[in-house]
Amino acid sequence: MAMIRPEASFCGVPWVAQDALAGEAPDAVVIGAPVASPYPDREVHSTDAPEALRTALRWYDVQTTQIDMDHGGPIFGGAKLMDLGDVPYGAVSAVNRAAITDAVAAVVSAGAVPVVLGGDDSIPIPVFSGFAGQQIFVVQVDAHLDWRDEVSGERYGFSSTMRRASEMDHVAGIVQIGARAAGSARAGEVAAARAYGAKIFTMRDVHSAGVRPAVAAVPEGASVVLSFDADGLDPGLCPGVLSPAFGGLGYQTMLDLIDGLAARARIAGVALVEYVPHRDPQGLGGKALARLLANLTAKMRRT
Repeated sequence: MAMIRPEASFCGVPWVAQDALAGEAPDAVVIGAPVASPYPDREVHSTDAPEALRTALRWYDVQTTQIDMDHGGPIFGGAKLMDLGDVPYGAVSAVNRAAITDAVAAVVSAGAVPVVLGGDDSIPIPVFSGFAGQQIFVVQVDAHLDWRDEVSGERYGFSSTMRRASEMDHVAGIVQIGARAAGSARAGEVAAARAYGAKIFTMRDVHSAGVRPAVAAVPEGASVVLSFDADGLDPGLCPGVLSPAFGGLGYQTMLDLIDGLAARARIAGVALVEYVPHRDPQGLGGKALARLLANLTAKMRRT
């Protein structure tokens, strides 16, 4: 299925065709994924997020020689970042998921890191599937646990991402960071997560001890796929989300998490989801998310 090329790439980086990935040898590749498995009775809320995130930092395309003071090196850390375009989508969720999985698998096969711009929180399920054949460790940043088995008969929706990840043979474990308030976390879901062995660090835990204990729960040298829900951030930083929950992660705490994961493991993929641009009227949340992606990319150079 042919990818769709929007008007602007992420931060003005070069476009790349799927069949040219190997020859270009990028370190990381942006993939837009507007929709996977929406619930039929709810708003499809994040289809415009990939476009908004691509254009949130328009000045980057002429400022790539600037030093990024967040990590002390050039923008993107000198990594070669390219943009594959958007995965097309339609009314059939299984087809949407397969297209996302195929795009991610193509980037992984080329030896690059997929940086997926979602889209709702059903997107991580097909992203994880794109790593089949190699062992990965999932780190989730989210206000919610997402362990529902199904909602209205849909088993691949945005409340079930970690439950579906736990069923994948190539997922070696799950660390969850930032849970607070309520959502996808009835007693049965919490019990299922703990029975699987998910390491859960609530925002109360992070407030008390920082992110170091969560980072230490990731095996050294693991290939980490970061499932990053925008509502994991505090709504004061990123108000443009579907379900705001007070007391989330701040920008500097996210930088500490990125640095900690990169030092302990290998960041093998990222899925940023649940950003809702029309609820972010000044666009500041989108800028914060795009900045965090830029800092993540700085940790993705080929070795």
